[in-house]
Amino acid sequence: MKILVTGAAGFIGYHVSRRLLERGDDVVGIDNLNDYYDPSLKEARLAMLREFPRFAFERINIHDADAMANCFASHRPARVVNLAAQAGVRYSLTNPHAYADSNITGFLNVLEGCRHNGVEHLVYASSSSVYGANTQQPFSEHQNVDHPVSLYAATKKANELMAHTYAHLFQLPTTGLRFFTVYGPWGRPDMALFKFTRGILSGEPIPVFNEGKMIRDFTYVDDVAEGVVRVVDRVAEGDADWNSSDPDPARSRAPYRVFNIGNNQPVQLLEYIAVLEEQLGKKAKMELLPMQPGDVPSTMADVSELEAAVGFRPKTTVRDGIAAFVKWYNDYYNVNS
Repeated sequence: MKILVTGAAGFIGYHVSRRLLERGDDVVGIDNLNDYYDPSLKEARLAMLREFPRFAFERINIHDADAMANCFASHRPARVVNLAAQAGVRYSLTNPHAYADSNITGFLNVLEGCRHNGVEHLVYASSSSVYGANTQQPFSEHQNVDHPVSLYAATKKANELMAHTYAHLFQLPTTGLRFFTVYGPWGRPDMALFKFTRGILSGEPIPVFNEGKMIRDFTYVDDVAEGVVRVVDRVAEGDADWNSSDPDPARSRAPYRVFNIGNNQPVQLLEYIAVLEEQLGKKAKMELLPMQPGDVPSTMADVSELEAAVGFRPKTTVRDGIAAFVKWYNDYYNVNS
């Protein structure tokens, strides 16, 4: 298949694109290579994708409607994986317009491209952050998610609503994937594992919010990529038994689904740091801080819907995942060389 992947030079986008290329798909990658974090890391990921003859790349901002329309018209992808977004909960507190541009207007351009070019299936990144103020765990796709606690979360919830509208109006099959705290090799420098590793190795204090008592369903990136690819192959279908008098948020009569992709084995942040200390062979200097606005104390994914649909559930342990990240970090940054 020819598959369009937005955000292809990003963390998850790189891993998904590589997985598709390795199995023989044609991949058209889109990315704007912005400077939200070090562009050289994005360029390095992109260089590895360019080694595949079936990979084509266009430098496009998904916020650019004309460029997106031209890209869809010229490449005519069979399926689309939208992973381009302005990420980060805390950044959304100070730069809200970046989220509206990328996550709302940009996603609309993706939907329009799919609608007008006969795309068979749109798979897009949502987020565990949509669960917001919910406290009943594990988080299930069948729960109401109308109480986001950050603008980032609100834009991801908006993506799900927009996708349902296009599925209903135009019969565009859409599947949203709620990612739970993804980590691993080639990760983003603004994320906790990257920051902690850099701080521990340099002997600088690392900021640990909620005094390390936060619990997260850390999910290894290879598991996420495997889940995404399996979902791409399973085109969303309408549920004829969907009850409009008691609507299930996870599905619809329209060809619309949402799935959690999480490890289903949450750990406390202090335990996560302890595993990292063990792998680095060095203790962390921790600056224990209060909970930050927009954060939630705990996340845990119910992945039974994903497993039932595509026969897969994430399984990589935090110990194995952190070990793989540390090996990559040491190699990429020439640590101890």
